[in-house]
Amino acid sequence: MLAGAALSLGLGLLISVNAQAHAFLDSAAPRVGSIISNAPKAVVLTFTQAVEPAFCRIEVTNSAGVHEETDAAHTIESDPKKLGVTVGVLTAGPYFVAWHVTSVDTHKTQGKFKFTVSP
Repeated sequence: MLAGAALSLGLGLLISVNAQAHAFLDSAAPRVGSIISNAPKAVVLTFTQAVEPAFCRIEVTNSAGVHEETDAAHTIESDPKKLGVTVGVLTAGPYFVAWHVTSVDTHKTQGKFKFTVSP
């Protein structure tokens, strides 16, 4: 019984360590699903762990599917957890952000969300 408990504890620790070994989206500016009145000049994503910018991509598209990002994904403020792209002049309407990142431990994650610039 004691061996079973030790095994369960060991597996639990292994699973929790493994779950932390991926860079998941922690926050975004503009916020996920937000409606904002002032168009941003950049989209900045913060992840739960450091990412490798050379192997990361952020795409910002409008409702017609036209890309709005004007540069490649790069770290922000020398923080390896923050990744951003500059965008052109965004007019009123919905925008879609798709991201693909590789964390410093080489695990890949991806996701997408929408924000809207109000008129």
